[in-house]
Amino acid sequence: MRRREFVSKAAWGAAVVGGVASGCGPAMGPGGGDSTAGARVLWRLESSFPPSLDTIYGAGVVLAERVKQITGGRFQIIVSAAGGIVPGLQVLDAVQTGSVQVGHTAGYYYIGKNPALAFDTSLPFGLSARQQEAWLYQGGGLELMREVYSDFNIINFPGGNTGAQMGGWFRREIRSLADLRGLRMRIPGVGGEVMHRLGVSVQVLAGPEIYPALERSAIDAAEWVGPYDDEKLGFHKIARHYYYPGWWEPGPNLSFLVNRDAWAKLPAEYQAAFEAASHEACTSMLTRYDAQNPAALRRLVSDGVRLHAFSEDMMKAASKAFDEWVEEKSAADAQYASIYRAWKKFRDDSVNWFGTAEQSLMNFMSAQSA
Repeated sequence: MRRREFVSKAAWGAAVVGGVASGCGPAMGPGGGDSTAGARVLWRLESSFPPSLDTIYGAGVVLAERVKQITGGRFQIIVSAAGGIVPGLQVLDAVQTGSVQVGHTAGYYYIGKNPALAFDTSLPFGLSARQQEAWLYQGGGLELMREVYSDFNIINFPGGNTGAQMGGWFRREIRSLADLRGLRMRIPGVGGEVMHRLGVSVQVLAGPEIYPALERSAIDAAEWVGPYDDEKLGFHKIARHYYYPGWWEPGPNLSFLVNRDAWAKLPAEYQAAFEAASHEACTSMLTRYDAQNPAALRRLVSDGVRLHAFSEDMMKAASKAFDEWVEEKSAADAQYASIYRAWKKFRDDSVNWFGTAEQSLMNFMSAQSA
């Protein structure tokens, strides 16, 4: 385990009535929480996303609404959009210091702090949405990730999944691997690390910053989520070439990061309410994306957007670069290697199962539909 980082607490004047301080920790975590019944608690949630992206931002809203309903209004969470308290890519830091009690963000935004945080979100050529949630909830992944987050005084809860993402928007066609060299692209996480190895100039930007960067030609390409969100952000107005698949994010999980000290002071009943609400928010996000993306893609194509599949040479090169990257990280970090071995075994077994049970059927149905 890496040496735990200690950061001075930044106070936030949340109203907490009934003598129970705001806090957080694992679902029914150590000690089970304070048993004080009927206490009034007010938390603040900082999101990495803007309200205009109603599905991804909306997971935090679902969480807050359900917690309030379950507790009869005694436990309330105020949701703030990216930039409300800290920039969108500093949410983990705000939770770690206690500036907010909970954040809604993606673990892979913070791989500079610990590369293993990517396992909490998604890795290239990794797990689909269903496989990722199965690994977290049933395959031991959540326990492994909580060990990583403990170094930041944080307990994590799955907070929604976008499903398989698209490969992003490009100003010009990318016909082969050679066309990537020198390209300036917004892409975070391990996907960004792989793209860098393929010759791309990688930039990490929060959602609201992407369109202005494309508009002023500061970047040549960008990926976000998929048709529903991408249409809202207007990328198709500037970059007309839309690529698939998003091999770097086959099933990215978002997380609710909770300050461990705040959780430990939370009544056990409220801990249970938070955990139940996080499950509902997680399910809600994926089902909404699955329902909204097909129509959004049809609209984009009818507007003249050109769909392209990444070339085979690029896919093979990306897969090879990822394998090299992850092996290097495993050789340098025992904790990372341990998580990778568990994740890879689950992935390989799961891919074999899904390939047998579902993929052949999906391929046939897709061909029939086309």
